[in-house]
Amino acid sequence: MQSGLYIVATPIGNMGDMTTRAVEVLSAANAVACEDTRVTGKLMRHHGLSSRLVRYDEHNAPRTRPGLIKQLLAGEVVALVSDAGTPLVSDPGYKLVREAVEAGISVYPLPGASSVLAALAVSGLPSDRFLFAGFLPPKQAARRSELNDLVDIKATLIFLESAKRLAACLVDMDVVLGNREVAVCRELTKLYEETRRGKLSELAEHYADAGAPRGEIVIVVGPPSGDHKEVDIDAALQELLGDHSVKEAAALVAAKTGKPKREVYARALVLKGPDR
Repeated sequence: MQSGLYIVATPIGNMGDMTTRAVEVLSAANAVACEDTRVTGKLMRHHGLSSRLVRYDEHNAPRTRPGLIKQLLAGEVVALVSDAGTPLVSDPGYKLVREAVEAGISVYPLPGASSVLAALAVSGLPSDRFLFAGFLPPKQAARRSELNDLVDIKATLIFLESAKRLAACLVDMDVVLGNREVAVCRELTKLYEETRRGKLSELAEHYADAGAPRGEIVIVVGPPSGDHKEVDIDAALQELLGDHSVKEAAALVAAKTGKPKREVYARALVLKGPDR
């Protein structure tokens, strides 16, 4: 096997989704860089592998990266894996790849499982153009602000989210993005795999009533229809003004309704009153 950095996709749940080539690379690697040695250790034992594991996560990456680069420059084989799925998606792997490239080290991709693509495939939503937006902020104001930046993107949007914040996140998506089609994918490839499809308002209500589900969550939101949802501007502004500044509330409502920002801002000033 040629020396270099191998980016190895691992299963997102079902151990059977490990590729033959991935097993061969992990078997031959001088070191396997992983987020959690316990998680990767379980995968290695399942396939009868015993290569040396090196913890490489967002906390120790700056300290660990020089040693991995040194091994690569010495002509060794280093494999990079994540806890589940394809590395570099919501993990610090890209910095290792970047430094390897800058050092003239060969980098090889080993494609495989990805929760992002798996969710898109089963969502039933347009897949010709999509944007992976990762995790949204945990606080409502910051989350709505970030969603506002995505309002006009003419593509299917894909998010990761924790189960406990799912209902609140769907509500915010409905408020900011409009009542779009959505698919909530849970525990993909695992025993209790589930995909719920509907409108944002419907699924927000469902999870508010049912409570937080268990497992890993991927949210797939359809692209804008081109027709903005008809809403009561005053009611929408009043709902937001309690937790947002006049400027933020106006921007969110303008994005949702398609009304000119200046017009909505002027109305928000009236509703906020002299204590603004």
